[in-house]
Amino acid sequence: MMKNCPAKCRYNAYGRAARTHRESTLPIFCFYGVAEAKVPCPATVLLASGRTPRNIIRQRTFNMRLDAAHQNENFVYSEYMENTSGLFALIKEAKHLVALTGAGVSTLSGIRDFRGKNGLYNEMDAEKIFSIDYFMQDPSFYYNQAGSFIYNIDEKEASIVHIVLGELEQRGCLKALITQNIDLLHQKGGSKNVIEIHGSPKVHYCLRCAGVRMGFDEVAALVRKGEMPACPKCGRVLKPAITFFGESLPAEALREAVDESQKADVMLVLGTSLTVHPAASMPDYTLRNGGKIVIVNNMPTPLDRRAALHFDDLGMVFEELYSLISNS
Repeated sequence: MMKNCPAKCRYNAYGRAARTHRESTLPIFCFYGVAEAKVPCPATVLLASGRTPRNIIRQRTFNMRLDAAHQNENFVYSEYMENTSGLFALIKEAKHLVALTGAGVSTLSGIRDFRGKNGLYNEMDAEKIFSIDYFMQDPSFYYNQAGSFIYNIDEKEASIVHIVLGELEQRGCLKALITQNIDLLHQKGGSKNVIEIHGSPKVHYCLRCAGVRMGFDEVAALVRKGEMPACPKCGRVLKPAITFFGESLPAEALREAVDESQKADVMLVLGTSLTVHPAASMPDYTLRNGGKIVIVNNMPTPLDRRAALHFDDLGMVFEELYSLISNS
C-alpha cells in the first residue's frame, strides 16, 4: 500500500514522479513506510520507521537546508538539489558548454534584481531610468537613480556562481558565458569570454563626439560626489554603454550570443526567468539544434518542462558543484 509522504510533498505516487522525471538520472528518494512502498521525493530523504519531517536527515553533500522546508506543511515539491551529481556529469561530458545568466546570479552578491519579489522595479521606475529618450532630456535622472545600484558594484564581490563559472572556463569546460547583467561580476569571478548582450557600464561615451571614452572607476568616483561625467570636447553628459530602452542591442554581442547558443550541446540557464527578449530566445537556439538546457532559477520559466534538469536554488547547487569540482 502506498503511503503519502508526511512532509506533504506534492509528488507522492511513484508513477507520477517517475513520469515527471523520466529524463532525470540519479533521483533522490523519500522512503516513507518500511516495506510497503518507496515514495519518491526528489527534495530530500526521510528514514523509515515512522519518522516525521522533523527527523529529516541532513545530507552533508547537499548542505541540507531542506529540513526546514519539509517541516513547513505548505511545502510544495521543489526540484533543487535533485541531481547535482548528474549536473556535474553533464557539464563534464559536454562538448560545447554555454551559460546564460540573469539578475538572479548577482543577488547572491547582494545586488538586487529587477523583477523579483524584492526587485528594484517595485521601488523605481526602471523603464524611465533606462530610457534613452529620457536620458537625452535629463541625464541627471539616470545618474541620481543609478548611483545606488550601479555605481557601487565595484564594492561587490563575486558569488559562488561567478566563481564556479570562472573555474569551469579556466578548465576548458565552459566555452562562452552570455549575460544579461551589467555588474561586471563575471569578470571578477574569473570569466574572460563574457558576452554582455545588454551592454556594460565599464565604458561611458559621448553621444556626439567620436572617440571620447571614460572608464567605470572614474565615472563611479564622480557619481559618488554627486557629479556627472562630461565630455571634455562638448561638455555633454556621457552615457554608459548599457543598452537603454529604445536602443538596439550591441550587434556584435548579439551575433556572438546566437552563434554560441546554436553550437551549445548543453546550456546552463542561471538566474533568469526568460522573459526579456532576445536573451530569452537563446535556450531555444540550443534546443532546436539538439542541445540540452539546465535551468536553475527560483521563479518559473517558459522552458521549465523542456529542461533536462531543473533546480531552484542557485546557491545550494553551485556550492555543491564547487565541492565536486574541487575534488575532481
